[in-house]
Amino acid sequence: MVTAGPAGLTLPRPIADRLLAHARTELPNEACGLVAGAFDGDGGGRATSFHAARNAEASPLRYNVHPEDLVRIVFEIDGAGEDLVAIFHSHTRTPAVPSATDLRTAQYDRPFYLLASLAVPDAPPDSALRAWRIVGGHTFEVPLRVGG
Repeated sequence: MVTAGPAGLTLPRPIADRLLAHARTELPNEACGLVAGAFDGDGGGRATSFHAARNAEASPLRYNVHPEDLVRIVFEIDGAGEDLVAIFHSHTRTPAVPSATDLRTAQYDRPFYLLASLAVPDAPPDSALRAWRIVGGHTFEVPLRVGG
């Protein structure tokens, strides 16, 4: 099990821009996808690619990575020798903070949960994105470095 710790996620700006573009394209529904990369020895991570996915819920209030997309993307990430470093989704009108539903449905301890808030339509990645660990139903915000 991974603990909260100080380790954070580094997200290159082009990937951050892609995440937000995908989220905005999916409006009025929540968007989702998986982020590949590598973990370091301290439990931190660095993203190397974003894999957009369909939201099987097609809902402005919930997300669920479409099962076909999940299988395909996980195989792509494994085939590239990378790790699943983050699970991404957007909140259409609320802050980028895990909701009660997000807490109930979180299944992974190691990957970060990367959230985008679209409450401010043109917000840049530095203010629209936040990274979290969800461990045992508890949330811990972790540092998110955009552009590194």
